[in-house]
Amino acid sequence: MKETKENLRTLFLEKRLILSRTVREESSLAIANQCLKLPVWGFEYFHLFLPITKKAEVNTSFVLTLLQARDKNIVLPKVNSDDSLSSILLTDSTKIIKNKWEIPEPERGITITPLMLDVVFIPLLGYDTFGNRVGYGKGFYDDFLKSCKPNILKIGLSFFEPIRKIHGIRPEDITLNYCVTPERIHYF
Repeated sequence: MKETKENLRTLFLEKRLILSRTVREESSLAIANQCLKLPVWGFEYFHLFLPITKKAEVNTSFVLTLLQARDKNIVLPKVNSDDSLSSILLTDSTKIIKNKWEIPEPERGITITPLMLDVVFIPLLGYDTFGNRVGYGKGFYDDFLKSCKPNILKIGLSFFEPIRKIHGIRPEDITLNYCVTPERIHYF
């Protein structure tokens, strides 16, 4: 069977959902600790997704804590009515709500232009040894990344190791620079 995006979406979602909550939390903490080894700590603006709990995503609260401890500007994604992403600066008064896809996001706040961002942590279901990723298929991040500066660092977070190759990659799909797992950092 070819490892197409559609097949991999199902496979990796099932793999995540069978992990116990304890394993997911321990693995999320290990991923955050691996992030300390990334060459990103001299940057200022970090775009960080908040996890969709029902889809057993990596708990990014540990990465959030690392960023806050280093006084970084943390920017959260917000899905607009046209399905584009906005970048909202996280402040002490930011109220987080869940949108129609159960994605936690800021209710409102200070919008940051994508060109100000230095690093983007990108949600994914799976990825390959070439840095291609499989998301949920809505194209939010591929579209969003086109509005960012060309040298923005794109970092995936995954509980799992990459597969060899994803079939069906399109020219508009944007590859990762890194993917962080509990055991290691993959460089692309």
